[in-house]
Amino acid sequence: MRTETTLLIATSNRGKLREVQAVLANMPVRLKTLADFPGIPEPIEDGATFEENAKKKALHYAGLTKCLTLADDSGLEVDALGGAPGVYSARYAGVRGDDAANNAKLIAALAGVPAERRTACFRCVVALAIPDKVLAVASGTIEGLIVDDPRGHNGFGYDPHFFVPECGVTAAQMPPEQKNRISHRGQALAAIRCVIERMAESTAGPHDSGDSLD
Repeated sequence: MRTETTLLIATSNRGKLREVQAVLANMPVRLKTLADFPGIPEPIEDGATFEENAKKKALHYAGLTKCLTLADDSGLEVDALGGAPGVYSARYAGVRGDDAANNAKLIAALAGVPAERRTACFRCVVALAIPDKVLAVASGTIEGLIVDDPRGHNGFGYDPHFFVPECGVTAAQMPPEQKNRISHRGQALAAIRCVIERMAESTAGPHDSGDSLD
């Protein structure tokens, strides 16, 4: 008898969790979150790139829980700021997860920068791992412009200030379905979803080794 695959979504960010759960809905897997493992320690995210951090988090939580684990690392890269805040996006203002402070620092850093030079992108890397091995990695990006005045109440993080020209709205003005379809995280998750489905459907269990889906 085939057993159901359990997949741990390794994030404590509620906004990310909602997006991941939405994109991975209707899959033949049993989803777990970090809330199912109270007291589990967090990894130290000291990687120089999103990919390094995503892999580190996936291996960390897979090792502690013995679950197939999906982790992501993502953030905002602003051209006029030399790619900052980058891997420090969540703690740009000094305290992890303080969206208001991070956005305030971002807008202050761009004071005087003309609109046409406020180009930026959101970047996401997701990693899928078992306790001793990263099975697959995928990434996604979306291009936009940083605007001073926040627009919209959906999303989280820098979404209210991230304007997507081809859509005519900020990421925070998009309905969740639209954002999940075109966003950096949505792209990365769609790419890695096929690996998860293949594993869930296989009676042999995890068998991929180091696949890159970029």
